[in-house]
Amino acid sequence: MSGERLRNFIGGEYVDAKDGRTLEVVDPSTGETYAEAPVSGAEDVDAAFRAASDAFPAWRDATPGERSLAMLRFADAVEKRAEDLVRAESRDTGKPVQMTLDEEVPPMVDNLRFFAGASRVLEGKASAEYMADHTSSIRREPIGVCAQVTPWNYPMMMAIWKIGPALATGNTVVLKPSETTPASTLMLAEIAAEFLPPGVFNVVCGDRGTGRSLVEHPTPQMVSITGSVRAGMEVAASAAKDLKRVHLELGGKAPVVVFDDADVEAAATGIAEAGYFNAGQDCTAATRVLVADRLHGEFTEALTEAAKGTVVGPPGDADAFYGPVNNANQLERVQGFIERAPSHAKVLTGGERVGDRGYFFAPTVVGGLRQDDEMVQNEVFGPVITVQSFSDEAQAVEWANGVKYGLAASVWTQNHGRAMRMSKALDFGAVWVNTHIPLVSEMPHGGFKHSGYGKDMSMYGIEDYTRVKHVMHYIGG
Repeated sequence: MSGERLRNFIGGEYVDAKDGRTLEVVDPSTGETYAEAPVSGAEDVDAAFRAASDAFPAWRDATPGERSLAMLRFADAVEKRAEDLVRAESRDTGKPVQMTLDEEVPPMVDNLRFFAGASRVLEGKASAEYMADHTSSIRREPIGVCAQVTPWNYPMMMAIWKIGPALATGNTVVLKPSETTPASTLMLAEIAAEFLPPGVFNVVCGDRGTGRSLVEHPTPQMVSITGSVRAGMEVAASAAKDLKRVHLELGGKAPVVVFDDADVEAAATGIAEAGYFNAGQDCTAATRVLVADRLHGEFTEALTEAAKGTVVGPPGDADAFYGPVNNANQLERVQGFIERAPSHAKVLTGGERVGDRGYFFAPTVVGGLRQDDEMVQNEVFGPVITVQSFSDEAQAVEWANGVKYGLAASVWTQNHGRAMRMSKALDFGAVWVNTHIPLVSEMPHGGFKHSGYGKDMSMYGIEDYTRVKHVMHYIGG
C-alpha cells in the first residue's frame, strides 16, 4: 500500500479503481491532505463481488477448524502489526497513538480469537425423532456474500466486528470503509490475505455513491452497516427491494442516570472518561446525564472539574486523552449544537474549538437543559456532555427512554433493587451499572428503536451471519 496513494484490495491484491477518480484523505489533527483514495464505481464494486463470489464455495466448504486456524493466525498477525495499524489509524482519525494501542488493539485481537473459536461451536436443536419414523436435524449455514460498510469513528475495530462473525461462519465479504478513514482497513485486508484465500475479504474505497452501489448490487445476500440513522434507513429501504438481510448499528443517545446514593467522584470520573473517550465519537458515549435533584449541584461541579482536567491533543501527545473530531463537517456540527443552545442552557466549561489547526474541540459540559432541547434529543457525536436533574425514579425512566435511540444506558447507584428495576425499565440494548462503555467479546452489542437491529460480537452476532436449514430423514422400514 502506497503511503500517499491508496488502492482497493480485491481478490487478494491491491488494484486501481477503473476510472481513476480519487478523493483526498485528510489528517484531522492538522487539517491537511496526506493521501488520496479511489472513488470506486460500479465496475470496481462488481469486480469485488465477483472475487467474493468466486471465493465463497471453497471458504463455505472449509471445515470450521480450518477457518478457525486461519483466523487465529490473522489475529496473531494483527497483534504483531499493531504499531503499523495504529499509525495508519491515528493518521486518519487523529486518535492518540498510545491510547489506541492500549484500548483498541487488544479488544480487536480478542474479537478475532473469539470468533475463531465460535466458528467451531455453532448451535442448533438436537437431532431427534420429533415425528415417528423421521429424524430431524438442523444445519446452520453461511448466508453467502456479505456487503459491509464501516464508520469513521472506529475504522479498525468496526471492520473486525463485521468481518469476524462473517468469516467465521463461512461467508465472504466486500467491505467499504468511510471515505475519511480507509487506510487501516486496507492494511487489515493486506494482513488477512496472508492467511485467507484470495477474494474472501475485499475492500473497496469510495464515497456515498460507492456505498449505494454496494447495497444495490444483486450479489450480496446481506448488508451490514454501522453509521447514521439516515444511512441506515436508506440501506434498509434499498435492501428491501431485493429482500437482502440487513444488520444496522446506528446512532445512540445514551442516558446516564445518577441517583443520590451514587459515589459522586467515581461517577463523575467514570462518566467523563466514557463521555470524552474518542472525542465523544461513540454511539454509546456517556453524553446525556440525568442526575437526582439532591445530588445535582455536587455532581455537576465534580463533572465540570473532571472535564477541565481532560487533555485534548494530537496523536503523539502522550498526555492526550482524546484527539480531534474526525473531519471539518463534524467540527461544524458540534459547534452548531453549541451555537444553537437555548437561552436557558449554560455552558459550564468548554464549548469552543481548541487551536486553529486541525479539528480539536474542548471537553464540554452543558447544564440547564430541558428534555425537548435539541442537544438532549439528538446525537452530538462530539466531546459534549449534557446534564439534567430529575425528581424521582419514575421521571428518570421517562426522560431516559424519551429519545428515539435505544443503544446503551447506565445507572449509578448503590441500591441493588433500584439497579435491577432500572435495568429492566431502560429501553436500551445494553445497560451498565456503576460503569459505562466496557464491552466484551462474549456479550452482544446492538440497539433498539432508531439505533437499529442485529447484534455485534458474541454468539448472537454469529446468528446474524448464518441461515438455519431443517433436514428431515425418513427412517421407517
